[in-house]
Amino acid sequence: MDVTADTDSYVIGVDYGTLSGRAVVVRVRDGKEVGSGVYEYPHAVVTGALPVDVTGAGAQSARLPGEWALQVPNDYRDVLRVAVPAAVAEAGIDPAAVVGIATDFTACTMVPAKADGTPLNELPGFENRPHAYVKLWRHHAAQGQADRINQLAAERGEDWLPRYGGLISSEWEFAKGLQLLEEDPEAYAAMDHWVEAADWIVWQLCGQYVRNACTAGYKGIYQDGRYPSEDFLAALNPQFKDFVSTKLEHTIGRLGDAAGYLTAEAAAWTGLPEGIAVAVGNVDAHVTAPAARAVDPGQLVAIMGTSTCHVMNGTELREVPGMCGAVDGGIVDGLWGYEAGQSGVGDIFGWFTKYGVPPEYHQAAESAGLGIHEYLTELASQQAIGEHGLIALDWHSGNRSVLVDHELSGIVVGQTLATRPEDSYRALLEATAFGTRTIVDAFRDSGVPVKEFIVAGGLLKNPLLMQIYADATNLQLSTIGSAQGPALGSAIHAAVAAGQYPNIREAASAMGSEPGEVYTPIPENVAAYGELFQEYKVLHDYFGRGSNDVMHRLKAIQRRAAGSVFEPAANTSAAAAEVPA
Repeated sequence: MDVTADTDSYVIGVDYGTLSGRAVVVRVRDGKEVGSGVYEYPHAVVTGALPVDVTGAGAQSARLPGEWALQVPNDYRDVLRVAVPAAVAEAGIDPAAVVGIATDFTACTMVPAKADGTPLNELPGFENRPHAYVKLWRHHAAQGQADRINQLAAERGEDWLPRYGGLISSEWEFAKGLQLLEEDPEAYAAMDHWVEAADWIVWQLCGQYVRNACTAGYKGIYQDGRYPSEDFLAALNPQFKDFVSTKLEHTIGRLGDAAGYLTAEAAAWTGLPEGIAVAVGNVDAHVTAPAARAVDPGQLVAIMGTSTCHVMNGTELREVPGMCGAVDGGIVDGLWGYEAGQSGVGDIFGWFTKYGVPPEYHQAAESAGLGIHEYLTELASQQAIGEHGLIALDWHSGNRSVLVDHELSGIVVGQTLATRPEDSYRALLEATAFGTRTIVDAFRDSGVPVKEFIVAGGLLKNPLLMQIYADATNLQLSTIGSAQGPALGSAIHAAVAAGQYPNIREAASAMGSEPGEVYTPIPENVAAYGELFQEYKVLHDYFGRGSNDVMHRLKAIQRRAAGSVFEPAANTSAAAAEVPA
């Protein structure tokens, strides 16, 4: 590919995260990031009640139980209106030099929409109905529906179930869609399309609804060219029989292809030239693999932020227990793309600093000129492994892999009157590392070798955490050099969609990021964490595999105590916790 310096062209990658959207301007010939912009969602994550400024309902806004997590779709449009122009302005380039744009999204994040793409919550009469809003990836209120899908699929021997490690998640399209039908059938009937946000935002950009192959395979149970049968869906609920044909099924686009071209309206939002290529949508984790130049088998990429998603390519199809899916070409053409994940990581650390750390620690951190995460990390790094006497389970937001059970909850064992905040903080850091090791072991035990461990996302800035992960997994850990891995990965897809490179592999080779910091396992630390990991496994299996279902029982008690799902309540929409630096 001959891309010369005096004919520089640029692409834009837009990464839609849990709390914000980030745009980056990237030079096509070498992947240099020349400008970026960020837009924080004004409504963040809606977890208490629907926002007053959207519903106009005030104190009558519907109350949401703890498992709900919604978003307001117009926040996503505003990312295009604010972050993209800001990135171009910072880059100081002529917008006419931009040849393509691509986006990635958290998944599975679902938008109920009309035939023209209008979200249901923007229709008169639907603004105060929770099911008319975006269901964010971490919306776990469809666990009951997921359980029924899993039970029925196992009973019938559905051939697609092993592709997902034997369990479908409550986060995914079918469970959330069935919940919508059963809890708000009027909204379900009014909905024309059940759309991944990754595809909805592309629809907004180019005016074409194209369903991306990535989310269709990983989140939409699309395997070997088909979805679950009408017979299966009818057995779940007779009114769900035609869910695929009437609400879900749509033209599927290959990753790296152009879904369409920038409309005049979207050009006005972004300040970009009308008619440039808009790439098929994708998932934040999966686009990060080419950004890290991790497109070969055995390179496990962990995108660590509020949650962690693990993606890796393999040469053969294997059935890995508790995985989020194995999809042919799910990351790059010609290889099987595997996905696993942890539902809570940075969210857990942020929750602890917000609710579990006394004021004097915050004051001491401020006096030292440090953030609370940095301060606790500094204290925790002075400890020997095991010195705190604790072991924790990292299930504060449920377990995505390998148990696929969002009714599970967090626990810390070993606390005494001498336990300090830095002890608990370190135990939580270690718990998430043990969760990742559980995933790595599941891959290896199933014949999918893990050869490298590469980390992207905001948490790579915590050196203690990175060393803990290297020691706990006994893998050399390298970090991606880019601070905007998903956005860079999207930009790589934009370059391919715009015809600047023939495929993702060549674009990744030219535009991917060089490694950042490298962390090598320390033998004595590996041994010490090996001992602690055995204790983690005992707790993991005891609480997670049916020996003691106390976590499920507590959830049921909590729901009964909370009463009706949609009682009036004041607005307590809240952002997810900050993640550590």
